[in-house]
Parts: sequence; C-alpha cells; structure tokens
Amino acid sequence: MTTLYLDRRDTRLDLEGRALVLRVAGRREGSVPLHLLERVVMRTNVECGSALLARLAAAGVAITLFGGRGGRRQATLVGAAHNDAARRIGQMRRYDDADFRRRWSRRIVIGKVRGQRRLLVDALVRRPDLRQSLVKAIAAQEQALGRLRLDPPVDLATLRGIEGAAAAGFFRGYGALFAPELGFRGRHRRPPPDPVNAALSLGYTLLHAEAVQQAHGAGLDPLIGFFHELDFGRASLACDLVEPLRPQVERWVWELFGRERLRPAHFQRDGDACLLGKQGRARFFAAYEVFARPRRRLLRRWTQRIARGLASAAPLAVSGADPMPETGGSDGT
Repeated sequence: MTTLYLDRRDTRLDLEGRALVLRVAGRREGSVPLHLLERVVMRTNVECGSALLARLAAAGVAITLFGGRGGRRQATLVGAAHNDAARRIGQMRRYDDADFRRRWSRRIVIGKVRGQRRLLVDALVRRPDLRQSLVKAIAAQEQALGRLRLDPPVDLATLRGIEGAAAAGFFRGYGALFAPELGFRGRHRRPPPDPVNAALSLGYTLLHAEAVQQAHGAGLDPLIGFFHELDFGRASLACDLVEPLRPQVERWVWELFGRERLRPAHFQRDGDACLLGKQGRARFFAAYEVFARPRRRLLRRWTQRIARGLASAAPLAVSGADPMPETGGSDGT
C-alpha cells in the first residue's frame, strides 16, 4: 500500500476513474490507483472537492492534514469504522473497569521503559565516552521497572508518576547523544525549540495518526483510552497505542542525525519554533515511510486483537494473553 505525501504549493487532487490524479500549477504530475493508496499526508494547502474526500473515505484512505503557521496544527480524517458495534461497547465497559485499566496501563509503561532502557544500553556500547550520563539514565529506567513489577499494579496516578520520572531520566541521557550544535537539552514540544525536538514531534505526530487510523478501522473509538484519561478532542486510545512505540521513534531520530540524513541546515526558525525546511521535510518523509511500514503492521495486529477481545463475551485477559503486548524494541516486530 502507498502513502502519498503532498508538500508543494498549487497542488490539486482529482479523480479519474479509479485513480487519484495529482496536478501542480495545473500540470499533471502523476496518478495513484485508489486500491493501492492507504493514506494521504497534506503538508501544504491542497485543492480538492468534497466528492473526492468522500470517495477516499469510502475506500478506507486516511487523510492527515497539517495546517496553520508552520504546519503546527494537525487533523486526521478517516472513513467508515468496522461494523461490529460490540467492539465499541466492550471498549466503553472496560473504561469503567479499574483493574483492567491498571493492568493495561502497566503493560504500556513497561513496554515504553524497556524500550528506552534498551536504546540507552545500545548507545552505551556505541558511545562509551558518554558513560556517566548514560549509566545514570539507565539506572532511572531500572528503578522504574522495579516499581512497575509490583503485583497487584499500583494505581494509575502512581503509574503516570513512574512513567514521568523514567522519561525525565531517559531524556537526560538521550540528550547527550546529539551534537552540541543541535541545541537539544531535553524534551520540549510547544513549540519545539531545536531540530531534535522538531523531528521527534513530527515523528510522534505521524505515528499517532497511524494509530488513529488503525483503531478506527478495527471498530474502536480512538478517543477512549485506558492509560490516558479522557480529554476533549484527544485520541486517548491512539496515545495509549503509541506510548510503547515512542522509543522506536527516538532511536530512529537519533539515527537520522547520527547518519546526517538530517542536519541543522535542514531546519529554519519561525519565532520561538524550530521547523523543518522544505528539503528537510523531503528527507524526513522519505525516511519516515521506511520506518513506518513495520509499525503500521504492528498497530494493525494490535488493534485487531484488542477489538476482538473487547467484543468477546468472555473476560478479556490481562496477563500473558493480554492483547496489548509489551514492546519497545528497535524493529517493530
């Protein structure tokens, strides 16, 4: 399946039969058969009609849109959901099941912390000159994992506190991996003040849109999560799904800068924000598509497995057969 990234001015999309046709400044640039298209990412203003949007939705093609100054606002349009309403009813019931939410949330946090610990351990092998910073960061992850192994699980507020402390420790070590001229001094997102934060934010955002699409397609409500609380307009279930995959984004961004696929020259300032320039976005999107493919497959498996469990009349397992696996590895499989 294909993702179409649109980042050129004066772009228009039309339908010709069963194909999506791309025109730039009135000139035909190419076409994509609808049956090969899985999503469209619009980074710039794109002209298209409502009939085309309806056709894309009917074909199950998701649309991710970036708008506003510097493309900071983002929205995702998806088509019809799975027809089994029992999945959404089961999801709502589980939201009121405090024990299920604790166990689900613990697995998510364990997956994230394990992934971040693994990244730091691998980094220590490659960067022994950063031993002091990395060993301290690894210790923070190990301390968090020790607290997470308690049974029964601690309450959600405590889990969030453990996750937050582990993340703070992780970024103190992670920040040491980047060249000083990048100006990366920890995680800041609104707005991202440096190239590393800009790349992390865009990577997290795109992966979150993937999770929204897969959850919706599986018949789940992306807004009703179990670890992330309900919040107006937030796709909390998608946030849950992405949480254990964040270390994979962080590893990938580290490699982008380490291999100089991205460099400071690929970024520009917009007030207090650091944003990818046009050449940087081209490099980023090309690399992201390779990175995203196995994660899409993983999210598809997760959401289908979760949805089947939620629709079942039988109790949903929260142990070794839990539909939300612990992950965080580097390969996404």
